[in-house]
Amino acid sequence: MTSPAISTAVELIDAPLLYKGKVRELYDLGDNVLIVVTDRISAFDYVLDPAVPEKGNVLNRLSAFWFGQTKSLIENHVVHIDVDQLGGIVKDREALRNRVMVARKAERIDIECVVRGCITGGGWRQYQETGKVNGIGLPAGLRKNALLAEPIFTPAAKNDVGHDEDIPFEKMQELIGAELALELKEKSLKLFAFAREYCAERGIILADCKFEFGLLDGKVILIDEIFTPDASRFWAKDNYQLDIEIDSMDKEPVRSYLASSSWDKNSTPDPLPSEVVEETTRRYLDIYHRLTGKSL
Repeated sequence: MTSPAISTAVELIDAPLLYKGKVRELYDLGDNVLIVVTDRISAFDYVLDPAVPEKGNVLNRLSAFWFGQTKSLIENHVVHIDVDQLGGIVKDREALRNRVMVARKAERIDIECVVRGCITGGGWRQYQETGKVNGIGLPAGLRKNALLAEPIFTPAAKNDVGHDEDIPFEKMQELIGAELALELKEKSLKLFAFAREYCAERGIILADCKFEFGLLDGKVILIDEIFTPDASRFWAKDNYQLDIEIDSMDKEPVRSYLASSSWDKNSTPDPLPSEVVEETTRRYLDIYHRLTGKSL
């Protein structure tokens, strides 16, 4: 049985709200920040109703799992994920159990670090138009969803308003400095290689993913979330084909429903049907189980 969906934790946290994103809420704990991962779901830049039960639970636990798996590769921001350590800060611990992460405050580097192992999505659209992705020339004649001989690093400049902007690596170097840019590229490719091999052993193709990094006492650390369905494109190996839209292991039921509906994409959409919400919950629970070997 799934637990009730949590759309916001504002009434459940006795700490100042620093930031409310599409899914995450950040609360100020002084030297640290409390991240609450809600069950809100977004698509096409709209936060949708209703929230999806267990989504935040899966995202938070998966991030914690991957931060643990990769800590030998790079330091991260995690302090703990134990709601019981928060005392009176949390007014309803059971409601937020497994949905919280206490993290060290870091200065966010305003670059989204994207690694692509396949030519699909926005990368495929760029390739069709220019033969390149973020200025990186690729062989002619590639087909949609083709596995790349070597993963490519395709950063984006983060915009707090509107979409992040795909940029060439040279532009990233101009924005944050050549040395830091190279360090982020190397760390991103190393993390991707690690996770791609891990996923492959479990019948999953990691098509692409994104990372965020921060600076803490002058040192680069990994922040935000990693290798979750909201930050990565997972394909079941059994579903892999060229030249099609592969059904990814995430909120694809929501995107498919909206794309096939009469919604104009310029106004708040109607609430999602219950069967779409239930199938999306099932997807998140399935990828968690396949990646960790555990059930919630």
